[in-house]
Amino acid sequence: MAEITNVISAYGYDHNSNDHSQYWDRGSPQGSVYATSRQSTGTLPRAAKRKFKSYRLRGPYEKPWLDDPAMKKTRWNNWIVIFFVLLGCAASALICVFGVRQYQSGPMCLIFEDDFKTLDPDIWSHMVTLDGFGTGSFDWTTTDPLNSYVDGAGLHIVPTLTNETTSITNDQLYSGYTLNLTEDGSCTDTSKSACVVVADPKTGKMVPPIRSARLTTKGTKTLKYGRVEVVAKLPQGDWLWPAIWMMPQDSVYGQWPRSGEIDIMESRGNGYDYTPGGRDLYYGSLHWGPSSESDAYWRTTSAKALKRRDFSMDFHTFGLEWDENYIYFYLNNRLTQILFVGFSAKEDLWTKGDFATMSENSTLFTNPWAGSASTTGNAPFDQDFYLILNVAVGSKIGWFPDNQGNKPWLDAATNAQWTFWSAADQWLPTWGQGDNRGMTIRSVKMWKRGAC
Repeated sequence: MAEITNVISAYGYDHNSNDHSQYWDRGSPQGSVYATSRQSTGTLPRAAKRKFKSYRLRGPYEKPWLDDPAMKKTRWNNWIVIFFVLLGCAASALICVFGVRQYQSGPMCLIFEDDFKTLDPDIWSHMVTLDGFGTGSFDWTTTDPLNSYVDGAGLHIVPTLTNETTSITNDQLYSGYTLNLTEDGSCTDTSKSACVVVADPKTGKMVPPIRSARLTTKGTKTLKYGRVEVVAKLPQGDWLWPAIWMMPQDSVYGQWPRSGEIDIMESRGNGYDYTPGGRDLYYGSLHWGPSSESDAYWRTTSAKALKRRDFSMDFHTFGLEWDENYIYFYLNNRLTQILFVGFSAKEDLWTKGDFATMSENSTLFTNPWAGSASTTGNAPFDQDFYLILNVAVGSKIGWFPDNQGNKPWLDAATNAQWTFWSAADQWLPTWGQGDNRGMTIRSVKMWKRGAC
């Protein structure tokens, strides 16, 4: 160690000193003192400080590239590019301004609000039928408080089993029982198929095995141009069909779908793995056309899916805004549009649907909206519509496609309800318990376009 210390000392630094900023000349007396008096720590010094010397050029120097004509050309090219970029930004801004201006909401007047502290019979009425209101669903819609009731959470629409909530037995569902809603005057339709059913195994007719509810504002609260928002939580369970929709008050253009239909929300209670879409997805749609076979809803429908959650877990706001120039659907807020349909006098819905080239029974269609007073081409969506809230079960119109998701019935089969009901041990366990098997509506709001 002494030899190493002597070698290090010979090069003029103190390896034991804590102050490594001190350097000395190897031949100086001070260096000898430091070298011989501190020999224990063995620490090394920092690098010697040196004054920074810049190699930057000083004084004037030539810049020949500035005299190159190509540089001036490049400079002009840059300005041209910048000009067109700014012009494009300005043009885009103008397009956005003028495009949005025609769809600005303007003033809205709240004409109806219900948070369902009670169920107001002066506003809401029940539709009581046996035929699914044209969908072929397997539910009998009732006024039974088991199927529609109000509590602290809001309005509940809950399907129940017929053989558990009535005196009708399971055997009577299939055979030997006549359910006639005209006898007690409860049927709200006028057609026999909607009010009377005779259970007969020969014809495949069956008493609806499910009871549910369908509530409407028909004749009380209608809307032509404005906004509708319904805050709701959807049901869970295979083959459940919750819907928030609107139908024309007077059907001025004729039978469905000539007078239109507005579906604010339609969903299915099936699970996430259901191919057509389960309770993690919902649709907004418009139905319109000169006949049921030519319904052009597929031109005006769109869907919204949730990730990692579904619509049975939380409440969501299902919204609609409607004007003579457009209709659009949104989820939770107006920025989250699901579907936008613009109207144009140059391309009214008759033209948009290309109905003039279609025929039925070898007869060309005639325009059912030719007499409309609309100047924006939005007929049949230029009349008053009322609101409907319901939970259907099953159907025979393709909403639940055949041979998908272990569907136990075929829509075209005579005994469709039979095979559906026979598979209850498969689908009933998927239904939620209590209120979860139904749709819960927390609130409904309607605004009319224009100042109050």
